[in-house]
Amino acid sequence: MLHPLFATLIKRPDLIADHVSAYLALIAQESSGLTADWVKRGLAWALVVLGALVTVVFSGVSLMLGALNQFHWVLVAVPGAVLLLTLLAFSRARTPIQSDRFTELKSQMNSDLRALREAAE
Repeated sequence: MLHPLFATLIKRPDLIADHVSAYLALIAQESSGLTADWVKRGLAWALVVLGALVTVVFSGVSLMLGALNQFHWVLVAVPGAVLLLTLLAFSRARTPIQSDRFTELKSQMNSDLRALREAAE
């Protein structure tokens, strides 16, 4: 006696192919949001690195110009603004990625496994 899954594979392979393609579509749908989150987080970290480098360079230039007794408020404002933008990017980069991903896929797999166990009994 064959397991019902094997009997279905032999008699109706198109059903299994449809089921697998539905799983792949569900995986693609649920992973697209995760990919977008990873891209946003990667861009935020790139902005943090770039902002830190620009802040260091502008601060150095401001210190050198300030040492020449030519102090002006712009010498503080420009590195401060870049530092503020860097801190905003840092706070965005540190936000956690949602952990409630793939819930629909997990529930679908659990229901399929439950159905297979019931069919095997």
